[in-house]
Amino acid sequence: MSLLEARDLFRVYPGADGGVAALQGLTLDVEAGEICVVLGPSGSGKTTLMRVLAGFERPSAGSIAVAGLDLGALSQRRLADYRATTLGYADQHYWRALAGELTAEELIAVPLGLQGVPEHQRLTRAHGLLERVGLRDRATALPGELSGGEQQRIALCAALAHRPRLLIADEPTGELDEVSAAAVYALLAELSREEGVTAFVVSHDPRSAAIADRVVHIRDGRVSEERSGEGTAVVIGRGGWLRIPEDALHDAGIVDRATVTTRQGVVELRPLGALPESPLMLPDIEGAAGAVVELRGVTRRFGHDVALATVTATFSPGRLSVVTGPSGSGKSTLLALVSGLDVPDEGEVVIGGRSMSELDRGARACFRRDTVAFIGQSPGLSGFLTARENVELGLAIRGVEGIEAHERAIDALVAVGLGEHADRLADLLSAGQRERVAVARALAARTPVIIADEPTSRVDVAAALALGGLFADIAHEHGTTFVCATHDPVLIGFADSDLQLRSGAPVPSA
Repeated sequence: MSLLEARDLFRVYPGADGGVAALQGLTLDVEAGEICVVLGPSGSGKTTLMRVLAGFERPSAGSIAVAGLDLGALSQRRLADYRATTLGYADQHYWRALAGELTAEELIAVPLGLQGVPEHQRLTRAHGLLERVGLRDRATALPGELSGGEQQRIALCAALAHRPRLLIADEPTGELDEVSAAAVYALLAELSREEGVTAFVVSHDPRSAAIADRVVHIRDGRVSEERSGEGTAVVIGRGGWLRIPEDALHDAGIVDRATVTTRQGVVELRPLGALPESPLMLPDIEGAAGAVVELRGVTRRFGHDVALATVTATFSPGRLSVVTGPSGSGKSTLLALVSGLDVPDEGEVVIGGRSMSELDRGARACFRRDTVAFIGQSPGLSGFLTARENVELGLAIRGVEGIEAHERAIDALVAVGLGEHADRLADLLSAGQRERVAVARALAARTPVIIADEPTSRVDVAAALALGGLFADIAHEHGTTFVCATHDPVLIGFADSDLQLRSGAPVPSA
């Protein structure tokens, strides 16, 4: 029996050019108790589908129903009741859902409190889930005292606390290292089956398919392919529409034209034309020659916890350097120090011969404006501005305005494959597209040093490959000092050097 039923679902966002259709006739059924993983590249419609499913947005046409409830016809009050009782939601930004002043047990108990469940029953349920995920001893810990993997487990428990019928997990491991991600996927599958919940996992990570009963691929706002125990099937939509997997087209040498021939039981496609080059282009960033970045015996503590311990490293111009290590090893702390957003307790950070510890907060901000572009884990965009305006805003802060700012913004957006989306509002872009806008904003600044914290965590493999190649080209061809914290093996594969951290300290070399 289907718990989720979507029929000819459309979602159109209004725009100056007539609007953008994020969903274009999507039809999908998910059975009760099924773990359905939805894969697709950035901009394919995954996030929009999830938001419609959660009742945050209304369909423009078609229908979507969960447990017999027609979501498009529900009032706002009944949608709120649906989210509080039927739906469990694990956001990709799990740390946003964890109020910093509440303990782990209190965070898990919140959904039950909203339903009026007595305190002792709330805590009993919270403690049972904490025991199940191996965090019973962390019941009174605040989110800031937990690692990324532990925070994600708490967020998952909170999403399941009220025993929903449907669990939505949005990019549940996008900001975790490979080992932590594998553990979260396994835990998600185990808890879903134990709790008897239907799981709808939205991801761009192919590894998520390992827990699925069924894998659904979305392209261009439609279901293009499904895979289950019976094998893989290309979905044929109304009117004969179908989407051929890109790797199959690439292997066949097909670009945008093909001849079609048929015979009994067979349809053949044959190529016309040659394969295109990479969609990403190297922007003009002349004058951004890099600066040597040095960490000299750097230690950083937060209270009694040591985030980094006596780290010594050099990041050179003309090289793509990566900082790797498990969640909680101190990668983000190191980048904050390297970019001058923080200063060490011991040792010093030197950029282009300037010691960050010798500069006060205002002087560091001025130095960073001229020298360092920072790409954070959260894109930090203004949702009511377009992609181009967000990039131009970043340039205005650096004193670049007018025609030059406009041209730089367009060049950078074209470089990251978003030229055609330059005038779309940031709120109407997918998570992966917003991440690429943040990258474009950094590239447009043309600074000697670019720092990026998990820049490929929200994009699909194809986009990660393109961005990794772009970062390496910028470093090599323009002499930029490019430093990325990452756990993405795709990005690591492009790196010239790898500083590996473990519990805040470099891993000893063999």
